[in-house]
Amino acid sequence: MRHLLYAALAVAAVGSPLTASAQPGHDRREMREDRRDVREDRKDLKEDRRDARRDGVVTGREREKLNRGRDEVRQGQRELRYDRRRTDSWRGRPEWSSFRGSRSGYWYAPGYGYHPRVQGHAWRRGAYVPRSYRGYYVQDPYYYGLSAPPRGHRWVYADGNFVLMAMATGLIANVILNGY
Repeated sequence: MRHLLYAALAVAAVGSPLTASAQPGHDRREMREDRRDVREDRKDLKEDRRDARRDGVVTGREREKLNRGRDEVRQGQRELRYDRRRTDSWRGRPEWSSFRGSRSGYWYAPGYGYHPRVQGHAWRRGAYVPRSYRGYYVQDPYYYGLSAPPRGHRWVYADGNFVLMAMATGLIANVILNGY
């Protein structure tokens, strides 16, 4: 039974990117189904771990299957993240619900709305983030393809850029210009 489950998971993991790339618009319903599938895969993996540890000994074969299942779940999670090649991937995300297109003189912070641009500010390492920008945290850095911020740092939205800032001082550690 378990072998059949693993085979079905493998087919789903390999086939889902192919079907997503074959269709020009990956709509909301499909994205919800993909998220549901990943949640179910995670639930199945957790149950398999519990079953493997039930007798107190995890054999090498069981460990190998668990590792394979974990890798498949991680791959499924990676596929759900933001893909710059898909221009409509931001649609349906709650932080983009108030976006109405670009406006001259303003920038959009997903989840925070439109804000006037600060004239003459250079976003570069070693500079400081103005206090007015320090509260616009990026809620899901993985969605934008950003790495996890180190301890004591946060990614913030700034004039259409991503800025990695030290939370205590506002010192800029990294900048990704025109990130979104």
